[in-house]
Amino acid sequence: MTLVWYTRQRLMWFTVLTLLLLFQLFRTVKSLPNGSFENDPPTVAPKFLSRGHLYKVIVGETIELPCKVQNLGSFVLLWRKGSSVLTAGHLKITRDPRFKIVGDYNLQINGVKTQDAGDYICQLGDQENRDQVHTVEILVPPTLRALPHNGQVTARKGSTVTLECKASGNPVPTIYWFKKDVFSGPTHLSDSSTLILENVDRHHAGIYQCSADNGVKERVSMDIQLTILSPPEITVEKSWVHAAEGYDVELVCIVHGDVNSEMMWYQNSFLLDPTDRRSMYPRDDRYSLIIRNFQSSDFGNYSCVADNALGRTKKYIEVSGRPGPADFISPALSGTLDHYNLTWTIESIPPLEEVKLLYRRLLMNETYQHPGKWHEFHIKPIAIRSDSTHYLMSYVIKNLEHNAVYEAIVQARNKYGWNEISDIHQFYTRNHDLLFDLDMEYKMGTSTATTHNASFGKLISIVSILCIPMKVLLNLM
Repeated sequence: MTLVWYTRQRLMWFTVLTLLLLFQLFRTVKSLPNGSFENDPPTVAPKFLSRGHLYKVIVGETIELPCKVQNLGSFVLLWRKGSSVLTAGHLKITRDPRFKIVGDYNLQINGVKTQDAGDYICQLGDQENRDQVHTVEILVPPTLRALPHNGQVTARKGSTVTLECKASGNPVPTIYWFKKDVFSGPTHLSDSSTLILENVDRHHAGIYQCSADNGVKERVSMDIQLTILSPPEITVEKSWVHAAEGYDVELVCIVHGDVNSEMMWYQNSFLLDPTDRRSMYPRDDRYSLIIRNFQSSDFGNYSCVADNALGRTKKYIEVSGRPGPADFISPALSGTLDHYNLTWTIESIPPLEEVKLLYRRLLMNETYQHPGKWHEFHIKPIAIRSDSTHYLMSYVIKNLEHNAVYEAIVQARNKYGWNEISDIHQFYTRNHDLLFDLDMEYKMGTSTATTHNASFGKLISIVSILCIPMKVLLNLM
């Protein structure tokens, strides 16, 4: 095989040189008067006007390599790549139809390929064999290949997952990893060919995107879907649900991870089946238990149980007729020296029968805090409905010390019993030195939830006048 190739190369060179010699002889004789060699005029040496250069071209495009010579005379220009002669003068030697001479002696290559990269030499056929070298670099847009090829990866909770993308192109592409999110957009994770996720859980599940970019044309991307297999995880919409006889009640459990889990509902450890009053609806990861025309026998503890091949999970919901805990909506700072308008809402469908209010003074400075004795009031409810399930109540606490810190809690009862004691609400009375009016107290029927936010801005502006410790103010935030 080597001998055949060597023989062909020698034959090609012999043919080219023969043609060149005949061409040179013909032009020389033709240029002489009467074909005489006597009194030859002095010959001016040819000179390259163009210069060697590095050309970068995207694969598939067309490139033109210049070769401009002054005073070429009867000399012949060769274009070659390595040992292969492409053209001699305007005569094309190569059989590749993509190569041709344009202009004077410029070499044009159409639809360049990756194998066209290399050095192209424009050579003068004189005794010195002077030449000019152009280097061609072929730019290739990036391509991507994801592993696995189907773009689907499944892993167990707690395992380590390796996602991989292989890229090719020239220059060598850089790979970027992102995690897609329909709400916040893609999150950049890494700049390498592999992405390693350790101790995976349901939060790692989703679509991962690898992108490759090398500055040639557009960036390319591929998606990989990661599924995490785990025992079901449950969150409840409400762990405590208020109800009353004759009303409709909905209990909601949300299953995370494996949406194919089997869901079962229990009341006081007894499995529930659908009835004419009781319906169970799955919708994606949200499972609802709806009880119509609620009866006294429906009160109790409910549980939703999700089961799959990897395990079982249970969450509890209490359904009660007792009132919900009080939710305070009063601003923290009183507009007066010695009294405070405490306002709250309570969830209760039946009317409230009794309300207890307890308050105490809190002695404190930057490093010390000592609560005083609780003062208790039993209030006859004069309640206003804010909607069909909530009451709005208010009570003015009098005979308070000025420039002081107080705490209050509220508890209420309806026909089903007492609710849980509320969270502690902390409030403050104003100072004698505060000369301007603070319209910060809750006004029944006119104040909204934004009142607290607006009043807090006033609170900060008068810190120095009120002498309220900064640690107390920070608790408000």
